[in-house]
Amino acid sequence: MLRDRNSSAIVAVTDIERARRFYGDMLGLEMADGGSAGMEGVLVFRTGATILTVYRSEFAGTNQANAVTFAMDGDLRAVVDELTAKGVVFERYDLPDMEWKDGVHEAGEVKLAWFKDPDGNLLHLIEGL
Repeated sequence: MLRDRNSSAIVAVTDIERARRFYGDMLGLEMADGGSAGMEGVLVFRTGATILTVYRSEFAGTNQANAVTFAMDGDLRAVVDELTAKGVVFERYDLPDMEWKDGVHEAGEVKLAWFKDPDGNLLHLIEGL
């Protein structure tokens, strides 16, 4: 039923203009056609072949788990360096069998990095899966 359907992420934020600056300027995402899907307090960004919807909600930042995962294509380290230069702070987790180096967790061929948006939503970069 759903196995042949695309999926996308949706993230709650408290301040839609701050989210526009973070996701657009800081992360470099472009608005999808229409940009707001015709709804106030909603932003729609293109992310590869999918979209990321950001919307205003009083429950923003309450999720303690990954909110969005971005699949990297051999460029995770370069993206981490670029975002760090823009002021993004990467999370450090002490995980078994994983090394942490300059904002990136490594487990063999797999590289992972996590950071938060201004509302505390956890964003995840992954390469090698």
